[in-house]
Amino acid sequence: MPDTAPSRPATPWSPPAPAAPARTPRERRRTGAEIWIVLGLSLGQSAVYALVNIVARLTAETSLADQSATLNASRSPRPWLDLTYQLLGIGFALVPVVLAIYLLSARGPGTLRRIGFDAARPGRDTAWGVALAAAIGLPGLAFYALGRALGITVSVQASALDAHWWTVPVLILAALQNGLVEEVIAVAYLTERTTDLGWTRLKIIATSALLRGSYHLYQGIGPFLGNVVMGILFAWFYTSRWGRHRVLPLVVAHTVLDVVAFVGYALVPAEWRAGLGIT
Repeated sequence: MPDTAPSRPATPWSPPAPAAPARTPRERRRTGAEIWIVLGLSLGQSAVYALVNIVARLTAETSLADQSATLNASRSPRPWLDLTYQLLGIGFALVPVVLAIYLLSARGPGTLRRIGFDAARPGRDTAWGVALAAAIGLPGLAFYALGRALGITVSVQASALDAHWWTVPVLILAALQNGLVEEVIAVAYLTERTTDLGWTRLKIIATSALLRGSYHLYQGIGPFLGNVVMGILFAWFYTSRWGRHRVLPLVVAHTVLDVVAFVGYALVPAEWRAGLGIT
C-alpha cells in the first residue's frame, strides 16, 4: 500500500518535509504502478499521442515549417453545442488532477498544504507566478520565432473558436485547466511520488522536464526543447528554497501565459502574427 506516514509540521518559512519513502519492494511497486496509471490517464497519454504525431509530421511530404497545429478548436458549428463540448472537455480533463491529489492524500492529512495548493500565501504565490510568467513568456516567444525560422516548429494557431459571448471565458478556463493539469501532475504529484521512491532531485527535475517537453512534441522540435527548459525551471523552483514545494505559483504562471496566448492572440496585429509564423 502507499506510504501513509504523515509529514512533519512545517513552519511558514520552510517547505513541508516529504513523507517517508516507500520502504518495501511491494510499496515501491505499488507507487510506481500508481504513477504510471496517473500519467496514462493524463499527460503520459498526451505524450504518446504527441510522439506518434511528430513521427507522422516528420515523415509527411510537407515540411515541418509548412504544417500547423490548432489549439482550442471549435467542436460544433452550433454555438450552444460547441460551448457544451468545450466545458465538458475542460471538466473531464481535470479529473486526473483530482485523482492525483486524492492519491497523495494517502500519505496523510494536509495534502493541499504539502504541495502548496492552498490559500496560505495568496500574495506571495501570485507575485512569484507573475514573475515566472514574465521570465518564461518573452524568451518563449523569441524561441518560437527562432524555431519557425529554423523550420523545426509548426505554425501554431492559439485559438480557432468563433466569436461568441462565451469565447473569452472559455479560453480563460482552458488556460486554467492547462495550468492545473500540467503543474499539479507534472510537477507536484510527480515530484512527491518519485521522492517517495527515493529519487534524487536532479532525476526528478529531468524527468518532469522531459515529460513536459514530450507532450508538446506535436508542435515540433522547437516547442519540445522550449518546454523542456520551462520544465527544468518550474521543477527546480518547486523544489527550491524559494518555491518551498508550493505548486500554486506555477499554476498562476502557466495560467497567465496561456491566457495571454489564447485571449491575446486576437489582439496581436496580423502582420506581427505573420512575421512569427502564427496563422
